[in-house]
Amino acid sequence: MLQLNVKNETSRLRAVVLGTAVSNGPTPTVDEAYDPKSLEHILAGTYPLEKDMVREMEAVARVFEKYDVQVFRPHLIEDCNQIFARDIAFVIDDYFIKANILPDREKELDAIQYVVDQIDPRKVIRPPEEVHIEGGDVMLWNDHIFVGTYKGSDYPNYITARTNMQGVQFIKDMFPNKKVKEFDLVKSKIEPRDNALHLDCCFQPVGKNKGIIYKSGFREESDYMYLVDLFGKENLFHITREEMYHMNSNIFSIADDVVISEQNFTRLNAWLKSNGFTVEEVPYAEIAKQEGLLRCSTMPLIRD
Repeated sequence: MLQLNVKNETSRLRAVVLGTAVSNGPTPTVDEAYDPKSLEHILAGTYPLEKDMVREMEAVARVFEKYDVQVFRPHLIEDCNQIFARDIAFVIDDYFIKANILPDREKELDAIQYVVDQIDPRKVIRPPEEVHIEGGDVMLWNDHIFVGTYKGSDYPNYITARTNMQGVQFIKDMFPNKKVKEFDLVKSKIEPRDNALHLDCCFQPVGKNKGIIYKSGFREESDYMYLVDLFGKENLFHITREEMYHMNSNIFSIADDVVISEQNFTRLNAWLKSNGFTVEEVPYAEIAKQEGLLRCSTMPLIRD
């Protein structure tokens, strides 16, 4: 049996689900794009190739191997994008919570059923249908749970709005002893530079008391200020609009002093190193074209 345990984003990682780019399927049509960044690359003819994405994900797998992390990969579904493991489920404490994702992604959950079968069935939760919540919007920070959402009345019209207020309430009800704080995110169907698809597109804790943040990803300044007050402004690395577009806040922590980051994140990686982090740099720029990066393609199951 797998004894799940995830209480924050940065404790030493022991077991993780890493997505796969094998048999990723043909380049989507314009109508099939789930987010504005994929759409931009489909239209430009620069949508990533399977062989490049496979190579990038293998680089991450090697880093996990180096740190002796147990890695689970999804079973293969022909012609299916199975890269973004974070979307389909997530762990809080010792609960495995399945996301109510876009309906045609349901089979991605079936592909990790062999992992779910190793978890105590009483700890596997499927929220009711009206609850929309995806792992990229759920961020654990010890006794806090941060949840990205979109409060606009036009929520149903936005394929980029992935977690609703019912999702926030569901987490509050399930974890009454935690401080659950929702963040209203900026969404755009057409401009990827103004679309915080998930909370991890504009914020992520690193280490014991630091974080990466993009101020303009929040619809309300008070939400941004909440994090500034909690972490302290001197502990937050502020990224630019262009850095947000390249997903600089979407790195992944193996421990509170070890992170995996994209090799082109020059400014961020320098800041991390100057703050005592070991930075494992990998190529991930092709996968980033689908508006997802290292955090999106990993689902932690056990941290110390």
